[in-house]
Amino acid sequence: MSKKTVKDVQWAGKRALVRVDFNLTFKPGTTTISDDTRIRAVLPTVQHLREQGAGLVLCTHLGRPSGGPSPGLELGPVAERLSELTGAPVQYVHDAVGELARTQAEALRPGDILLLENVRFYPGEEANDPEFAQALAALAHVYVNDAFGAAHRAHASTEGVAHYLPAVAGLLMEQETTMLGRVLETPQRPLAAVLGGAKVSDKTGVLSRLVDRADDIFIGGGMAATFLRAKGHDVGSSLVEEDRVALCGDIMRRAGRGGAALHLPTDVMVTERLEAGARSKTVPADQVPSGWTIADIGPRTIAAFIHELDRAQTVVWNGPMGVFEVPPFDRGTQALAEALAGSDAVTIIGGGSTADAVIHLGLADRMSHVSTGGGASLEFLQGDVLPGVAALEDR
Repeated sequence: MSKKTVKDVQWAGKRALVRVDFNLTFKPGTTTISDDTRIRAVLPTVQHLREQGAGLVLCTHLGRPSGGPSPGLELGPVAERLSELTGAPVQYVHDAVGELARTQAEALRPGDILLLENVRFYPGEEANDPEFAQALAALAHVYVNDAFGAAHRAHASTEGVAHYLPAVAGLLMEQETTMLGRVLETPQRPLAAVLGGAKVSDKTGVLSRLVDRADDIFIGGGMAATFLRAKGHDVGSSLVEEDRVALCGDIMRRAGRGGAALHLPTDVMVTERLEAGARSKTVPADQVPSGWTIADIGPRTIAAFIHELDRAQTVVWNGPMGVFEVPPFDRGTQALAEALAGSDAVTIIGGGSTADAVIHLGLADRMSHVSTGGGASLEFLQGDVLPGVAALEDR
């Protein structure tokens, strides 16, 4: 990594303002955290800083409050879970800036942990307001960004603070940029990209970048319908982004001229309604009945994709193969996840719903890397500069 990290700082006697991404999910109607993956992901950074004698001031956002306090989005339950995972007390202050936050931050001893209130309770956060950024910066001596999942946002706590403090990457940020950077710069070949999800428009940049870099690209999910339409096939009631049909045609032509080999579904599972219990059947990809919707890749496609992926040495996967939240339309996603979990290839899961699926299936620890960033992963892979990374000090 070309940026300085927490390993480049002498921490004794210093306080670290650590931007983490604790934007967690809760069980509906409760304060019980349903997935603490993002807390666990930053524990190496927390442990390193504590061992090196730093006091930790953690800040994060949670949800989408409208620039003010919002019931249900306070960070008390997050502080409790963090304390359980670290085995250490976690102080929690109902403020992110101001006298109370400053007093508690200045009282920290080496190894102490303080969690600030949800930074999105303050309008200055998303506006990247300099005064709010300076107020956050006043709480510590060094800024650490370990929130890769928020690094594509130029907010006060992800980018603005770096203008007022020495700014370095946390260990998670280092791992994310290293693993994803390897896909673009020095992959073990053959390099395969598996792309799914609902819309081609969400993957336009990644498709355009990887078609000339990858050896194989596999297309699944709802976005396959737009590719199939570009081939002239009727896709029934499936969502087609008409303004992306030409792009899909261009991607296929670039692949045919010597770019990545492009693999489209040859059969698909279709349904009358995208809900549990609805009628479904498998049909050839070019014979989707009128009124039916593509919900998953079919068994022949699953087998073909797994067979071709077996020769890959690096696989990056972003986007499920079907509506995996609704069985039986989870079969394609589950089959590919199980195949990659048993693979000898470097397997990189690109965050978002793909990461959710792999975690749900209990296969995350069998992948080389499961990204904590959905949008950030996509923007990184398509070559965009992430403000939260660019703001950090170069080595």
